[in-house]
Amino acid sequence: MVKVSTDAVQPFEQAHYAALRALAPECAVLLKKNGDFPLNAPCAVALYGAGARETIKGGTGSGNVNVRHYTTVEEGLENAGFTVTTKEWLRGCAALRAEIAAKFEAELVAEAKATGRSYFMVSMGRVPPAPHYAAPIDGAGDVGIYILSRDSGEGADRHAAAGDLLLTEDEKRDILACAEKYKKFMLVLNVGGPVDISAVLPHVENVLLLSQLGSVTGDVFADLLLGKAYPSGKLATTWAKAEDYPSLGDFGLHGDARYREGVFVGYRYYDAAGVEPIFPFGFGLGYTDFETSVTGFAVEDKTAAVTVTVRNTGAYAGRETLQLYYSAPAGKLPKPLRELGAYQKTAELLPGEQASYTLTLPLEDMASWDGAEDAWLLEAGDYVLSVNGIPAGIASLTQSVYTSRLSHACGDADFADWQGEKQRSVPENLPRLAVDAAMLEGAGHFDRARIAGEKLNLPELSDFTVRELATVCAGKYRAGGELSVIGNASARVSGAAGETADIAEEKGFGKLVMADGPAGVRVNKRYFEVESGAINLDLNSSIWFKDLMSPEEWEALQAQQLENERRAQERGEILYHYAAAIPIGTALAQSWNAALQEECGDIVAEEMQRFGVNLWLAPAMNIHRSPLCGRNFEYYSEDPLISGKTAAAIVRGIQKREKCAATIKHFACNNQETDRFGSNTILSQRALREIYLKGFEICVKESAPMSVMTSYNLINGVHSANNQALLETILRGEWGFEGVVMTDWGTTGSAFNRSMGMAGCSDPMLCVRAGNDLIMPGQQDDVDRIVECVESGELSIEELRICAGRILALCKRLRLV
Repeated sequence: MVKVSTDAVQPFEQAHYAALRALAPECAVLLKKNGDFPLNAPCAVALYGAGARETIKGGTGSGNVNVRHYTTVEEGLENAGFTVTTKEWLRGCAALRAEIAAKFEAELVAEAKATGRSYFMVSMGRVPPAPHYAAPIDGAGDVGIYILSRDSGEGADRHAAAGDLLLTEDEKRDILACAEKYKKFMLVLNVGGPVDISAVLPHVENVLLLSQLGSVTGDVFADLLLGKAYPSGKLATTWAKAEDYPSLGDFGLHGDARYREGVFVGYRYYDAAGVEPIFPFGFGLGYTDFETSVTGFAVEDKTAAVTVTVRNTGAYAGRETLQLYYSAPAGKLPKPLRELGAYQKTAELLPGEQASYTLTLPLEDMASWDGAEDAWLLEAGDYVLSVNGIPAGIASLTQSVYTSRLSHACGDADFADWQGEKQRSVPENLPRLAVDAAMLEGAGHFDRARIAGEKLNLPELSDFTVRELATVCAGKYRAGGELSVIGNASARVSGAAGETADIAEEKGFGKLVMADGPAGVRVNKRYFEVESGAINLDLNSSIWFKDLMSPEEWEALQAQQLENERRAQERGEILYHYAAAIPIGTALAQSWNAALQEECGDIVAEEMQRFGVNLWLAPAMNIHRSPLCGRNFEYYSEDPLISGKTAAAIVRGIQKREKCAATIKHFACNNQETDRFGSNTILSQRALREIYLKGFEICVKESAPMSVMTSYNLINGVHSANNQALLETILRGEWGFEGVVMTDWGTTGSAFNRSMGMAGCSDPMLCVRAGNDLIMPGQQDDVDRIVECVESGELSIEELRICAGRILALCKRLRLV
C-alpha cells in the first residue's frame, strides 16, 4: 500500500490516463460514414445533446469509479482547440436537467419515507426522466455534433420507452435539424447499450458509437474527430428496433423467469427468426476499408484452420477484426444458423498494406449440449466455416460423437425451448474435408461431485475452533446495517467493499481486502486513518439514510463528519487515492482485442497494489440476454465466446501482479436487475451450458481466476449461493476451479433482502455445504447459524474446514503476510 498525503496529481495517474487515451479508441465503433470525418484541424463546432456537457463515463452502482476528474465531450473538444459555438444551448439544457433531477430526487425521498426503505435502496439504478428542451438549433459552424447519452446502473432495469431504449421527440427533432443544417454532421452515441435510432438513421450520414470510455472519454472523442486516433471496434451485441427485440422469454418479472428462447440469444435469434437488425452483431466500420480473402482451409489434429489475407484498400491506417463462424448441422438438436468460433484483431495496416492470418477452431468447440445424455454432442454432417461472411470450407463429420460426458446439474426447465429455424443450405464448390469421428470421442462419464479437502493442499486448521472457522467464512462485519451491504464494509481501505475476518490475520494468514469493479478500483478519494480503520472524508455514506433518521440522529452524524474533517485537517492526516476509470465492459469487448483488455487489467492491478486492495470484484461477465438489463454496460456481450475471452484477458492483467486477484461474477444467469433478489431463472440444461455458463468456463480454464462471486438469483429453484451442483459439480469438479467462491453482498441477510422485495434468502449453512466459501459482507447471524448447524450435526466440521481452508489458502497464495 502506498499512502499519498498530497492532493497533487501523481505520476501514476498521468501514466494511466495516457495509456487509456491510447487504448480506448479501439473500443469505439463507427456505425455509419460518408467520408466527412476525420477533420483536418480544430474548427468551430456546434455541439448539442445532453451528453456533450454531462457526458457519461460509465453507469451507476458498484461499477462506478470515484475518479479525480474525467473529461466530458465539451472539455475534450476545447482541450483539442475546437471552439464550441453553442454554450448558451448547453447551459440551458444542463439547467433544465438539474431542475428535473432535483424534482426526481425529492420524489424518491418521498417514496423512501412512504415505504420505510432507505433512499439508497429506492434510488439504486434509477435515473431522472428526460426533460422537454426545445431551444433552437442555431449554432455557428460547418460542423455539427449531437451527443446522445444514456445512463443505467445496478438495481434497476432499462425501459422500452422514450428517453431510454427509444429516442424522445426532442432528440428526434434536434438530430434531424442538425443533419439538415450542418454541412458536416455526426451523431455520437455516449451510451452503455443499444438505443433504437431507426427513426433518424436514414437522415444521418455519420454515426459513431463512442460508448462510455471512463476517465478519458472526452479527450478520446477529440482524438477520433481529428484523426489522431481511429475507431476500430465492432459490436459485441446486436442493435435492433425496439419492436424487434425477442419477447420469447420472461424478463423483469418477480418470481419465475422462463428463458424459453433457449440457446437462441442475440444474433442467434435474429438469424433464426429472419429479423434484420439496425446494426448486426460483429458490425463496425472504420475511417478506412478492408478487403478480406480466404487463402487456405485445413483440418488436422482435431482442429479446423482458416487462413485469410487482409488488405487495407482505403486512405487511412486501420485495424480489422477477423471473425470465424461455423454453421453446425441441425439433426437431433436444433442449431443456430451460425455461431462465433474464433476471432482475431489484425495489427495496424497502412493504406495498401496487407497481411495474412490463420484462425483456428478446435472441432470439439462446435459441439452442442445434449441434455438427454448430459454430454457434448458433435452431430454427423457438414460444418461450414466462414470468415467475415466469406465461406471458407466444410468439415464433414462421418458420424455423430459425444466429445465428453459430464453431469446433470442445476435442474430442468418446465417447458420446451424455442426451436428456431432448422432449414439451412450448404454452399457448393467449397473445400470439403472428411473428419474421422472416432478421434473426437471423449472419455466416459465424469462426475466429481465434491473435491476432498486433502486434495486441495489446505492449511492446517486444528487450532481453529468451530466458531473461528465460521467467522473466517463470514467476512468482517462492519456495524452500520445496510451500509455494509452497499460497499462500505472495509475498515482497512476507505470505500472498499469489504474484507475477511480479523481472526485469520491474528493467526498469521493475513486479510483479503476487496474493492468493487469492473470499470476500475472503487474506493473513496479522501480519507484519514484512526486506530479502528480508515474513515471517508468525501461523503458520509449515512446521507443515504437521512430521510429515515430523526433530526437529532442526522445532526449527530453530521457533527461527527465535521469533527472528522477538522481533526484530519488539523493534524495534516488527510490521505488520497484517486483511481482511473477504464472503459465500461461492453466497450472493452467492442475492441475484440485481448492485448488491450489485458493492459486495462494491468492498469487496475497497479492501482490495487497502491491502494492496498487484494481482490477486485470483477470482471463482470453475464450475457446480454436483453438490452433492457440495467447492468449490461458492465458486461461484455450477447456471445459467450467474447464474454469468456474478454474476461480471461482482464483476469490475466490483474493476476500477473503480486498480491492481486480477480473475482469473476455473477455466477450465474444474472440477466436482470429489477427484482434481482426475487428472480428464479428457469432454463434448460442446454441453454445453461451453451450460453450462460460457457463464458465462465472459458475464463476459468484459460486464466484461472482466484475467486468467483455467485449471483443473487435462483437457478431452477435453488439460490446460486446454495447451489452445490453449480459450485462443486460444475465449477470445481468439471472445470477444475481451485479458488474461493464468495456470495454477492447481503444474500443471507433476510432484513436486507426483504427491503429489496424478496421472500426468503440464501442460507449460510447451505452456502458452506454448497462450497460457497465466503459470505459477504458477513454478519453475526451468519456465524451463529453455521456454528449451530455444526453443533447439531446438520453441517459437518469437515465441510466447514474445507471452505475456511480455501479462504486461508488464498491468503497464503497471495502472500498477504
